[in-house]
Amino acid sequence: MTKQTTKQDPHNRITDRILAELEQGTRPWAKPWSGGDMAASGQVRPLRATGQPYRGINVLLLWIEAQASGFDSPSWMTYRQAQAMGAQVRKGESGATIVYYGDSSKTVHDDASGEDREQGFRFLKTYSVFNVAQIDDLPERYHDIPEPAPEAERIAAAEAFFAAIPATVNHGGDKAYYMPSADRIQLPPFAAFHDAHGYYATRGHETVHWTRHESRLGRSLGREKWGDEGYAREELVAELGAAFLAADLGLAIEPRPDHASYIASWIKVLQNDSRAIVHAAAHAERAVAFLHQLATPEAIKEAA
Repeated sequence: MTKQTTKQDPHNRITDRILAELEQGTRPWAKPWSGGDMAASGQVRPLRATGQPYRGINVLLLWIEAQASGFDSPSWMTYRQAQAMGAQVRKGESGATIVYYGDSSKTVHDDASGEDREQGFRFLKTYSVFNVAQIDDLPERYHDIPEPAPEAERIAAAEAFFAAIPATVNHGGDKAYYMPSADRIQLPPFAAFHDAHGYYATRGHETVHWTRHESRLGRSLGREKWGDEGYAREELVAELGAAFLAADLGLAIEPRPDHASYIASWIKVLQNDSRAIVHAAAHAERAVAFLHQLATPEAIKEAA
């Protein structure tokens, strides 16, 4: 593969961006806010022009871009979307590159039958979006950053959410982990955490691991033993899933003290596979969606 081709490949571009953060010792999903009082108010997912949240790898890409550029607003849109509203991206502004997965098909010749047939495939393409802070003359609603719910309310909502998840959770000791053989989550006592955000973010991480059980999403990622490449990939899924879930629940995530060894293993995985981060984000999104399906309003009400 030539150097030019590498630069043009979307997976390589994404991986290079994530690697640049990791090689500086930064988890780009651990503190994805840019300023203001977001540390106290929790994370938010980036939003489309329609108000719908982005998913998967685009969440991570836009968190990185917002933090690097100091954008407080979570809203993004394309150049054409801005123009359609009579607004204008300011001259000299650079867009953030995000990706789109699509489905297509091509005609292939089947040597065995001697006939042509349609073969489906997925493709990835990139496009640019701009934060509303880069655009003039937008409707006022795009500049209104909603106030987060009171912290006590968000913590109560997180407690209700996890109470509705039918996972076995034991408290005690000084370690947090998911044990697949017993299909249970182990957490230190609530009081051992610095604050409620830390407890629920950690519980979110282990609950994402819980989704990998064969009776749920059946996610193995090639893991055979502790510390191997499959283990590193699963930890990356749980990290991203915990960050996505924290954003949905309005929780803040702070970097964990054990980050150095994990970051080294993730760097190795990403260096060996340019598609690993995109796949990890997709698995994380799938895990979070699975948890939301379990913690329906009806389930939360029943668990209360």
